[in-house]
Amino acid sequence: MSDYKVQEECGIFGAFNDPEAARHTYYGLHALQHRGQESSGIVTSTFDEQMQQPVMPSHKDFGLVLDVFDDPAIFETQLLGGSAIGHNRYSTSGASTNRSNIQPFVVHHRNGNLGLAHNGNLSNARKLRHRFREKGTLFQTTSDSELILHLTSQSSADTHLDQIRDALEQIEGAYSLVLLTDDHLIAVRDANGFRPLALGRLGDPDQDGGAAYFVASETCAFDMIGAEYVRDIEPGEILVIDRKGCANGGDFDSYRIPSKHGVSQCVFEYVYFSRPDSKIFGEMVDKVRRRIGEELAREAPVPEVPEDEKTPIVIPVPDSANTSTLGYAMECQKMGLRCRFELGLIRNHYVGRTFIAPGQDRREMKVRCKFNTVEGLLRDRTVIVMDDSIVRGTTARYLVSMLRESGAKSVHFRVSAPPVVSPCFYGMDFPNKSELLANQFDRVDEIGEWLGVDSLAYLSVDGLMKAVHGANKQSNGYCNACFTADYPVPVDMSTTKEENEWQV
Repeated sequence: MSDYKVQEECGIFGAFNDPEAARHTYYGLHALQHRGQESSGIVTSTFDEQMQQPVMPSHKDFGLVLDVFDDPAIFETQLLGGSAIGHNRYSTSGASTNRSNIQPFVVHHRNGNLGLAHNGNLSNARKLRHRFREKGTLFQTTSDSELILHLTSQSSADTHLDQIRDALEQIEGAYSLVLLTDDHLIAVRDANGFRPLALGRLGDPDQDGGAAYFVASETCAFDMIGAEYVRDIEPGEILVIDRKGCANGGDFDSYRIPSKHGVSQCVFEYVYFSRPDSKIFGEMVDKVRRRIGEELAREAPVPEVPEDEKTPIVIPVPDSANTSTLGYAMECQKMGLRCRFELGLIRNHYVGRTFIAPGQDRREMKVRCKFNTVEGLLRDRTVIVMDDSIVRGTTARYLVSMLRESGAKSVHFRVSAPPVVSPCFYGMDFPNKSELLANQFDRVDEIGEWLGVDSLAYLSVDGLMKAVHGANKQSNGYCNACFTADYPVPVDMSTTKEENEWQV
């Protein structure tokens, strides 16, 4: 867990009926790099003429997409076939350093090959793992995603699809999945719809053989390859993409997972995770974030200053707060308050492993490597700095110190989300409850004193939900458990990310 942000989760992508399946998956993963930077992998499906059977070649490794797939020969000699799935990983279950946890996973069983890529967390993983362990099942990974494969392979159902459906009805929690069989690409969202998943298309549906179809965590991946957004995979939907459906204009079979707890899409996807140029849960992230900023402006506007003082500036902590800060500044101006949007913090996007000299404050140096101030803009000015969330608060505290060192007359912090009070068990990597800054103080003004600001304000829970529902008119509900501790699906609070590592 970094000092700066809640870590992303994972990004998944799938391609079917596409002669450039592996390459398009590569570009899709590149667009989804922000959702996971620990490892990346692609699996394709093809027919091996020499072996006279379907096979699923794969290539995966630790690192970013550009590093893992740096050899063009991978796509020319290895990742062959007209269908593929890909995965960018940030570990929320199973250690990041365990090579066996790199996805997509591939298994071979009585009904053929099966590949899987998973975004989310299974809330009943401990119970399922114990059940398998008692039966003598051998585990190859420490990730909860492997449990889906065991449930599938041990199902008594006759067909591959029915085995997968049987497995999905036994798991709980958050899961957006792409599964690859020898004949199908299967896209799945859990019944609560925690994580986003969308369907895209490239080519004319009426052309010979039909168009190519794609599945991705975010629609920005479709933009990368020139595909068009068709629709979201619905909460609780199992969409089976096959060649017959491609030839019939995208008429695919769709099945439903029984719903137990209603729909609760992750509101933090809008607050922070997803790219502003993506459409998730049926609406553009940019639109929702601007509305969030506007709502915060109404709840906690910029402070008024005398006319003879410089115009106050509203600055984002780049990059995830940029859009909501624009909405905040524009709404404050509409309210007649003197302010303007500026870029007072500049982010270095090329921060890797940095040498820290002995005796230096490692955390402070990490922040200074990532951000710098525009001193001439800040000097003798009232500064309102805005971020999308505060988790541990160490980075926010250092940023405030940097703004004051650059000559800011006063520093006011605004947060476009409520205080984070609870960890997530649905696919986000939060610190434990005691490490969260909001749980270490009784009042918001005490947090402000610790941060060193002249004022601090968070968006209220009601304000956040009002903004989201105002921008996205769909009736589906949202999960805001990280702000309210109201978990829509029962969770085991004692589970830990690496609790199974001792077994391998």
